[in-house]
Amino acid sequence: MSADLGAIVSEGSTRFRVRAPRADALMLCLFDADGNETRHDMTRDEDGAHWVLELPEDMAGQRYGYRARGEWAPEKGLWFDEAKLLVDPHATQLDRRFKADKALTEYGAETGHLVPRAIVMREYDGFPKQPPVFDRGGLIYEVNVRGFTLNHPDVPADQRGTIAAMAHPAVIAHLRKIGVSAVEFMPVIAWMDEPHLGPLGLANHWGYNPVAPMALDPGLCPGGVRELRKTVEALHEAGIGVLLDLVFNHTGEGDAGGNVICLRGLDDSAYARSEDGVMLNDSGCGNTVDFGQEWVRELALDTMRHFVARCGIDGFRFDLAPIMARSPGFDPEAPIFAAIADDEWLHDRVMIAEPWDIGPGGYQLGHFPQNWLEWNDRFRDDVRQFWRGDAGVAALATRIAGSSDLFGRDCRSVNFLAAHDGFTLADTVAYEERHNEANGEDNRDGHGDNNSWNNGVEGPTDDPEVLARRAADLRALLGTLFASTGTIMLTAGDEFGRTQGGNNNAYCQDMPIDWEGRDTALEDHVAALSAERAANVAAFAQFPEDGQWLTLDGAEMTPGDWENPETPGFIHRPPSGHDRPAIRIDRDAREAGWA
Repeated sequence: MSADLGAIVSEGSTRFRVRAPRADALMLCLFDADGNETRHDMTRDEDGAHWVLELPEDMAGQRYGYRARGEWAPEKGLWFDEAKLLVDPHATQLDRRFKADKALTEYGAETGHLVPRAIVMREYDGFPKQPPVFDRGGLIYEVNVRGFTLNHPDVPADQRGTIAAMAHPAVIAHLRKIGVSAVEFMPVIAWMDEPHLGPLGLANHWGYNPVAPMALDPGLCPGGVRELRKTVEALHEAGIGVLLDLVFNHTGEGDAGGNVICLRGLDDSAYARSEDGVMLNDSGCGNTVDFGQEWVRELALDTMRHFVARCGIDGFRFDLAPIMARSPGFDPEAPIFAAIADDEWLHDRVMIAEPWDIGPGGYQLGHFPQNWLEWNDRFRDDVRQFWRGDAGVAALATRIAGSSDLFGRDCRSVNFLAAHDGFTLADTVAYEERHNEANGEDNRDGHGDNNSWNNGVEGPTDDPEVLARRAADLRALLGTLFASTGTIMLTAGDEFGRTQGGNNNAYCQDMPIDWEGRDTALEDHVAALSAERAANVAAFAQFPEDGQWLTLDGAEMTPGDWENPETPGFIHRPPSGHDRPAIRIDRDAREAGWA
């Protein structure tokens, strides 16, 4: 880990060091308990890119930030404004959450009262080095920490909505019941609400808009690094790994009219620009972090090392991961991949790419390193289309068998039916159209095509026939997932029928899980599927090369059967002696699972 950036306490002194190569001057700003600010001039380091100041006292617990002086010329990537308090990019703990405010965007507007202060922390205890608690073929459980725990009846009120709640015995018991191999926490890094949300009375509840990459959100993780570490320890003791969803593709500083709160006010080269100086927006969120910059890659590596070495994190999922390999085009041999592979802390971690962004050539499914896993949206789409009746058995069999058309024989697929983006699994069989009116964008946001169906009624219904068809569809979809080759993923609540009322872009909706209203019969069904898979999880990491593909009547599948759109399903029998059970798919009977 980089030992010379941020605030470092050592032998009775505290050293501050930060990157700002084009600033004319930099000031360290210290805040007392009443919020009074004292400024100290920093000195430009010998390398010309960094500023440093060492004070002769142990300042653990001290709140601080930076201010930069220099030219204000946004068109040149210069955003220096002494009125802007700036967060240390290497901060690991903040004293408050970020809050959107117009002053953060305006030259000369004071922001010292708005911006969170970093807190000087003593060196954390190291986490014992150990292999990741996860094996390919297992079940990843995608969790919005606040939404998952806020209404849990067994979690103490003061823990609900926090990372600490994930260590509660009742929560762990649920995870074990459904056979979770690893939880994947949706972003836990402190984030900024998008500026259009406040006037609408909305807030970002997902966290995909971070600012300083190492700083845990004070609302989700009020105990900071130690709270996360204790939670990881408890989950590891239960045999459950912990993955973090990291957003390295953009920051909450937004587009050219956005906020000056961290990197932008220190070194705007963090953001990619076209040859004519226009900010690139391959993320769709206003800016694109430039991984062509070595110092940017090092900041990302420092972030990952921090969470592995100090918290015991088993791996990471990367939002819009192609951006990590852009400069500006996607390069499958990008430097970040080699840096991770060669790093003593990171080389054995679980790395998962969301393999698309909105930039040119942004869809890169199957093109990440051979030791990375990748979210497979083709699995989601082909499985939904089969059960909706729009696709035949050939595409379904390819996905169940590990998507060798995308990954070859070494299956690196993360198979999923639903994720935080899009419809929940229950809404997939209850809504044909999105219903995002509550988001304040006239129902224009979110994907328009979801490969969903409503079984004859749009949304809620008391019709027992419709409800029975929906219940059968959910079991068929889940049976397909648990029978598939590769690593599988469920989003929290999909195992018991969580709904978002047809909203397929619910990032700004506060929708905590209703634990009292869950479908326990569906939950028990998922637990049974998971137990069967977990008994031989290694057998699901790769598809057996030999085996028989049979019709539902037991005859060998012919080319005509594969090509016939009316073929209702198939049976796959693995070779003799293989630990994997046989699979049976029957669209007409709405059944999928073990034969």
